[in-house]
Amino acid sequence: MKNGKQTTSRHTATDEFEGLRRLLVIDDEQNMRHMLSVMLKKSGYRVETAADGLEGLAALDKKHYDFILCDIKMPNMGGMEFLESAREKLQDTTVIVMSAYGSIDTAIEAMKLGAYDYISKPFKSDEVHLTLKKAEERESLKKENLLLKERIRKIGRENRFGNMIGKSKPMQSVFQLAEKVAQYDTTVLITGESGTGKELIARGIHFQGRRSNGPLVPVNCGGIPETLLESELFGYVKGAFTGADKNKKGLFEEAQGGTIFLDEIGELPMSLQVKLLRVLQENEIRPVGGAKTRQVDARVIAATAKNLEEEIGRGNFREDLFYRLNVMPIQIPPLRDRAEDIPLLCQAFIGRFNRSLKRRIAEVSPAALSHLMKHGWPGNVRELENAIERAMVFAEGKQLKPEHFPPEIGKGTQADPVGGLIAGFSLKEAQRVLEKKLIVKALEETGGNRTRAAKLLEISHPSLLSKIKTYKIDM
Repeated sequence: MKNGKQTTSRHTATDEFEGLRRLLVIDDEQNMRHMLSVMLKKSGYRVETAADGLEGLAALDKKHYDFILCDIKMPNMGGMEFLESAREKLQDTTVIVMSAYGSIDTAIEAMKLGAYDYISKPFKSDEVHLTLKKAEERESLKKENLLLKERIRKIGRENRFGNMIGKSKPMQSVFQLAEKVAQYDTTVLITGESGTGKELIARGIHFQGRRSNGPLVPVNCGGIPETLLESELFGYVKGAFTGADKNKKGLFEEAQGGTIFLDEIGELPMSLQVKLLRVLQENEIRPVGGAKTRQVDARVIAATAKNLEEEIGRGNFREDLFYRLNVMPIQIPPLRDRAEDIPLLCQAFIGRFNRSLKRRIAEVSPAALSHLMKHGWPGNVRELENAIERAMVFAEGKQLKPEHFPPEIGKGTQADPVGGLIAGFSLKEAQRVLEKKLIVKALEETGGNRTRAAKLLEISHPSLLSKIKTYKIDM
């Protein structure tokens, strides 16, 4: 029992110090050490003392202190020498120096060495408390700023993959998948409409992967004439054709150790699809006019705006090549399906064009933003980027207004889905119309199975039956 009581008592004593700010008093005068120790313990500090700078350094080697009160004039090692010697150890510690012989020059010199503030002796207890309170407020602000900066950095990381920006759920899903894919050499097929940012995703995958130190070689399969594409991709040997006066590496060899990005892969001619399939299967190429194959080590990322499965049905794309490319598919949603990303993209483009156009545009006006959010964006992010650049050229103030954007953006906004269903502004009527429409849709989806329809609608079965009766739905 006695041992148990002693253990309990020891834990209680330790608990008393939990959460207390640790403070070290360094002063050669015993009375001063004792007075400050008693006073500051009453104020809620956990106080320890040292008789000179050398003892202070020894204490720092053993523990971390939130605050240090340090005298300037001391034997063995004074305050200035202590500050200089302990500089690397005092990064998170606030030091306040004290002296009876001080001057403004002394205070400035101490602060250059890392001290936060200076107190002249003799001082009143209120002066010490006030100085420590100011120091605590400063430390609190520093911590809040650090937390805020970290939060901003975190938000920035969450809303970005490489140079691609988006906070919507569809884009967050794309970013998460791309981050996973980046860690492996898996072949990737990126699909999406023109202007959605397929190349940006490809670049992000390359630069966040283990091949980031290797080259990234982009190839537009639709931008090179068919007669030249094979020699561009696989190279050629001297004498292969008229004008081939020396051996030339192809783009696959240029991408050795890195990544080759085959954009618009759906435009690749059938004759080259067979040869690309061999590259993917065997990791080897045959230069035009060459008798031997060469091994290549290049990761393949392909992209297309076409539906390759439909192209297979039309006989324009090889099915076996599609399956080789489609190991890890990434579908980028069109901008109209992620309108919540538009404000974020606008600010990013404004920042970029402010630098290149030497402008000081602050924002898009609410009226203009409303038009941008409703526009269909057939050209996707590229179209939005061009619209922002145009608006910044025309803008005279610090705001981009509707009149600064192309006229089709104001006129070509998407139809109001609610306005097309109901007349007037009654919320109750809107609720009834939308409820009936969703119930009919759920019943059609489930083939009239009311139990399954209730689950889709996330309501109880009796509630669904009641609403079917109320809305006179006959299915």
